[in-house]
Amino acid sequence: MKFRKKPVIVEAEEFTTNNEVGSPTMDKIVNWINGGQTIDDKDRVAWHNGTDIFIQTLEGEMKAVVGDWIIKGINGEFYPCKPDIFEKTYEPVTPTSNKE
Repeated sequence: MKFRKKPVIVEAEEFTTNNEVGSPTMDKIVNWINGGQTIDDKDRVAWHNGTDIFIQTLEGEMKAVVGDWIIKGINGEFYPCKPDIFEKTYEPVTPTSNKE
């Protein structure tokens, strides 16, 4: 059998670099993932080491490197996605097609 992925709208941020003007910084992305809350080490979902972003996912800890997209899934979970997979899977939502 073959299946088609159902169309869903997700939020995503591209992790370009911590220094590029206009791009989200690692702190901004980590803050977005953690919901703007100060979370102690045992409950945090994401953190960074100044180079990479680490995200606690349903599959365990995953590392996002520069170029990856960070996706907020339909159940509120976060995970990194390689840019080539992101490009094949997602397209921007236009105001007329936004049916949230």
